[in-house]
Amino acid sequence: MSTTRIAIAAALAAAIAAPLAVQAQGNVEKCYGVAKAGKNDCQTSHSSCAGTSKKDGQTDAWLAVPKGTCEKIVGGKLTSS
Repeated sequence: MSTTRIAIAAALAAAIAAPLAVQAQGNVEKCYGVAKAGKNDCQTSHSSCAGTSKKDGQTDAWLAVPKGTCEKIVGGKLTSS
C-alpha cells in the first residue's frame, strides 16, 4: 500500500471516529432540527442511518453538539417534537 493510500485511510478513520469519541465523553447533547439534508448524525424515524435525512431542518434529524449550544442555534431544539 502506498504512503498516500495509508494517509487517506488514516484520515478517513479519524473522521469517522471523532464524532463517536465526542459522544462517548457525555459532554454533548442531541440538537434537533438544525441538520442539513444528508448531514444528520444518526437514525431518525424517517431515515435509516447517519447522513440520510431528506431535507434541511428535518425535525427528527439531529446533530451532536456541545452541551448548552443547541438552544443558541436558530431552530435548535432538545427534543424532536
